[in-house]
Amino acid sequence: MDNLVFKTDKNEIDRLFAFSNMRIRDYTLDFVRYLEVDEEDRFIAIRGARGCGKTTFLHQLIKKNYTLDGSVIYINLDDVYFSNHRLIDFVEDFVLLGGKYLFLDEVHKYPTWSLELKTIYDTYSKLKIVFTSSSILEVYKGEADLSRRLVNYDMEGLSFREFLAFEKGLKIPRISLDEITKNHVDICNDITSKIKIMPAFKDYLLYGYYPYFKESKKKYHEKLVNTVKLILEVDLPASIKKIEYENIFKLRKLLIYLAMNGPYKPDITKLSAQLEISRNSTLHFLSYLSSAKTINLLKGDKNNESVYTKPEKVLLNNTNLVYALGADVNNLGAIREIFFMNQLSATNKVGHTPIGDFLVNDSFLFEIGGKRKTFDQLKDVPNSFVAADDVEIGMGNKIPLWLFGMTY
Repeated sequence: MDNLVFKTDKNEIDRLFAFSNMRIRDYTLDFVRYLEVDEEDRFIAIRGARGCGKTTFLHQLIKKNYTLDGSVIYINLDDVYFSNHRLIDFVEDFVLLGGKYLFLDEVHKYPTWSLELKTIYDTYSKLKIVFTSSSILEVYKGEADLSRRLVNYDMEGLSFREFLAFEKGLKIPRISLDEITKNHVDICNDITSKIKIMPAFKDYLLYGYYPYFKESKKKYHEKLVNTVKLILEVDLPASIKKIEYENIFKLRKLLIYLAMNGPYKPDITKLSAQLEISRNSTLHFLSYLSSAKTINLLKGDKNNESVYTKPEKVLLNNTNLVYALGADVNNLGAIREIFFMNQLSATNKVGHTPIGDFLVNDSFLFEIGGKRKTFDQLKDVPNSFVAADDVEIGMGNKIPLWLFGMTY
């Protein structure tokens, strides 16, 4: 081994291994996120918004499946080491030392990530590569085409179900939408016998979506504002090469406007005039904010997901952003719709409908409201339901709103 010739300083290799092992040993498996990756895949991308828990997931994935025997390493590509060293050279040395499993964090911080990862993948046929990146879609449109090689997974923030496990210690199996529509009364009876569900639900709406609420609930919304700022000022420019820095201010202005006016049926002409940009640029800006997981776009044409298709409705991505960005916290209708869209869209197809509020999986029609919400709008419509807030246990086709947080 002493006769091996390394492109990387051996002391730096030892430092990176030591840092990796220390980080992995510090993590526990007491609470593990919902995402399940196929261990048979050799090239995996885990995409998600800043703060949703991608780094923790990587560490737990290693701890659960691998032995720290020198064959596995976790690398953050934001490490200062990679400011003057190439990833491809480090990987050559890693493989030389017997490395088999490479876990990379924040690849969008490394300028030539796509070209180098393509070469690494093609050169080392027995090397498994797992990496995380920004949620912004165009991060995969790099200089090298990885689409035929790469298996993508999207990570969302905490569901209400995960929050109950993470914060309250109550572990509940995932419940499918189909099961909820058929058996919601029995399911709710079981869950509400174990916990006072409504206070827990209010807590989740206020601070439960991003796992770092555990660090400080008092400063959580302040940190969330800073997270949004980093998404707009760092992640977007790093991920979307064609975006100009002067447009970051306009994106921030657009996001605040949408927060103050949501759920919002956008007038693209009016928005374009306010931002002093073209109609197409406005639609691109909405797409950027959606990809960055700060808003959700409800499209009317289920067969046309083009960026140039005007959304029927724009909502903030999650309810925590309502409180952090200074939106109207008394607009309960908005908060309810944001929660429903956020939770269901993680594992289901949520679309616009002229009757009711949401069409899910092209099959189920939902109207969102309070506990006194009636079925007047959904009269005689098959597979239609009311998702009712402030209700612990439903009846018939009236289902408690909180229960839709159990789907992932």
